[in-house]
Amino acid sequence: MPETPSYRSGFAGLIGRPNAGKSTLLNALVGRKVAIISDKPQTTRNKILGVYTDEKAQIVFLDTPGIHKPRHRLGEYMVQVAQQTLKEVDVVVYVVDAAVEPGAGEDYIIHSLKDIPTPVILVLNKIDLISEEQLAKVQQFFQDRFEPAGIVAISALQGTNIDKLLPLIIQHLPPGPQYYPPEQVTDQPAKFIIAELIREKILLLTEEEVPHSVAVVVEDMLERPGGLLYVPAIIYVERDSQKGILIGKEGRMLKEIGILARQEIEALLGNRIYLDLRVKVKKDWRREEKALRQLGYEVGRRRPV
Repeated sequence: MPETPSYRSGFAGLIGRPNAGKSTLLNALVGRKVAIISDKPQTTRNKILGVYTDEKAQIVFLDTPGIHKPRHRLGEYMVQVAQQTLKEVDVVVYVVDAAVEPGAGEDYIIHSLKDIPTPVILVLNKIDLISEEQLAKVQQFFQDRFEPAGIVAISALQGTNIDKLLPLIIQHLPPGPQYYPPEQVTDQPAKFIIAELIREKILLLTEEEVPHSVAVVVEDMLERPGGLLYVPAIIYVERDSQKGILIGKEGRMLKEIGILARQEIEALLGNRIYLDLRVKVKKDWRREEKALRQLGYEVGRRRPV
C-alpha cells in the first residue's frame, strides 16, 4: 500500500501487572496467536511484536513481561524489558485486570508512567467477570492517581470493545509509512514461536515451581522426505527433580506436552512435523547472566528502520 498523507503508523507498548491479559489482548488485536497465554503469571518473558494493519494505519504492538518485584536475574530482565519499552513507543497501552482490586502493584506502575511524556491509554480488562459497579470503582482508583489519554473497558478473551480501543490508539500515532507488509502479524522467527508454544503446553500441564523454571530452545527445523519437518527442541530446567516431573512416569508427561504442542505447531505452519523433545538440567539458569544470554534473554530490540 503506498504511503498517503493521512496514513498513520507507530509503536504501541502493552504494559501492566502479570496476568493482566496483555498477551490475550495482543492476539485479539492482530487477529491470530502471536503470544502464548496462560493463567499463570509472568508467562511473557520477551518483548513480543505483533502487527495490526488496515487501510488507515499500521500499529506495531510490543507485548511486554508483566511489571513486578523481581526475585532473580530473569525477573530483573523481564522488568527491564517492560520499562525499556516505555521509552521506545508512541503510545502506552496500560492493561489492568479489573477483576482484581488494585493496590501497591498498580501504584508502582503509575509512578513509572509519571516520568514519561508518552500518552497512556488505560485498558480495564476482564469486564466479563465484574459488575458495572465494580468497574466504576476500579476506574475511579486510576483516575484519582493519573490522567490517562483515554479509557476503554474491554474483555480481551471475548473480544468486547476491541473495536473501540483500536481507533483510540491510532489517533495518537504520527503520520508515517507501513513498517511491515500488510500480511505480516509478527517479527518473531518460527523457532521462537515453536519454542513458546512448547512452553505454553508445559505451563498448562505442570504446577508449582516447574513452569517458571523452564526455558525451551528449538535447535533446528529440518525438512525430511515426504514433507515432514523434523524439529528437535531442548527443555531446560533448574533441578533433577523438575526433569523427572517433566518426563513423567514412563515418559507420559513429555509425550502429552509433545502431542499438544505438535497439534498447534502443525496448524500454525501447515506442515506435518516430528517434534523431538529432550529435557536437560541447567542449574539455577534464571539467576546467571551467562545462562540467560545463552537461552536468548537479552534486552535491546530496536525499531525497524
